[in-house]
Amino acid sequence: MIPAPTPLRVLVLFGFLCSCSVRGAAQDSRQTSVPASGRPAPQSGNSITAVPNRPTFSNTAETVQTGVFEIEYGFEAANGHQNINGLLKLGLVKNLELRFANDPFERDAGTAAFGDSAAGLKYRFIRERGALPTISALYTATLPTAGAGLGVGAPAHSVAVLVSKDFGKHHLDFNESAEWRGRPDAHGYDRDYFTALAYSHPLTSSLGIDAEIAGFSRVNAATPSTLTILGALTYSVSSRLVLDGGCYVAAHGNLPRVTFFAGVTYAVADLYRYLHLAHH
Repeated sequence: MIPAPTPLRVLVLFGFLCSCSVRGAAQDSRQTSVPASGRPAPQSGNSITAVPNRPTFSNTAETVQTGVFEIEYGFEAANGHQNINGLLKLGLVKNLELRFANDPFERDAGTAAFGDSAAGLKYRFIRERGALPTISALYTATLPTAGAGLGVGAPAHSVAVLVSKDFGKHHLDFNESAEWRGRPDAHGYDRDYFTALAYSHPLTSSLGIDAEIAGFSRVNAATPSTLTILGALTYSVSSRLVLDGGCYVAAHGNLPRVTFFAGVTYAVADLYRYLHLAHH
């Protein structure tokens, strides 16, 4: 995730709400099986479709299909910064997704070690229908597993509202979250806010584009606000396998000027189906 000052949150929210008020015949006729720039919605029946959160910092409001185990892994490379980042997801029950994130490798300013980990739950309250967007809530607990000098340095908690909407083949994801970061070697928490608006659109049946503006507000005197602008391409090898690559630029804050990334999302299997078959 990446940072934003208060005016950005207001601007992004206003723009998203205005766009949600637009109505057209295309959005009523769109079926949920139509992919939107590497972010295909889950299909019904026994078919499995990946639900990528990558390559943006924001999360889609859609949840992984019930019983499906899905992985997302990627890497980042910038001047003085490299990491490998991963996310494991399981559709626990309908509308409820269990998540575990970890950075098996992180390097900043010459220091390299294992990164932080995080566990969370995403629950979808409303599924897109007509003018209504998909709306979900996401809770994440961050665990300070990173080596010395890296990561948050203390436990952290965040609660987010996720909104996703399709306008024909145009797809929008809006995130707004509050985070409470523990203070290393001190009592209490520092609070900050994350805001993001992401856009995606297919170029062909397999290739799509993603763009995003995202940021964190100021955490404390040592961690000022940040703002990034992201651009990426996605390629759907199949409904279960999506590749991505691109870069994001630091428009504000103490971040590398340009960071390049690439990654993969893969819906591994319907674990519940395998367990059912094994039982019989």
